Amino acid sequence: QVQLAESGGGLVQAGGSLRLSCAASGGTLSAYAMGWFRQAPGKEREFVAAIANSGGNTYYSDSVKGRFTISRDNAKNTVYLQMNSLKPEDTAVYYCAAMPGYRFWSPRTTNAYDYWGQGTQVTVSS
Repeated sequence: QVQLAESGGGLVQAGGSLRLSCAASGGTLSAYAMGWFRQAPGKEREFVAAIANSGGNTYYSDSVKGRFTISRDNAKNTVYLQMNSLKPEDTAVYYCAAMPGYRFWSPRTTNAYDYWGQGTQVTVSS
């Protein structure tokens, strides 16, 4: 069973950048497709980005496409989310999630993921 731990959140001004990291332990990251989700207060958890276990395919929500980039370093057992041109509406708790790589047919679906981290807070001030 893989354990996930996010880091890199914080407070940033609008237009700024942050890079989130998701470190995996207890399993081999290369076996898992990975996703980033976020949840703002009073809202449902929503899809942000996902990447296949090989790194070959990536997916983004329309709200972050062109501003965020998901990547992975399987040798370091870490997945990243580079967030540029941040907006106040990006404020949320960000979670990384993992699913077996062979099951990567619903990357935008919360219930498709088996493992979740505890989340890291991102706050964007206007």
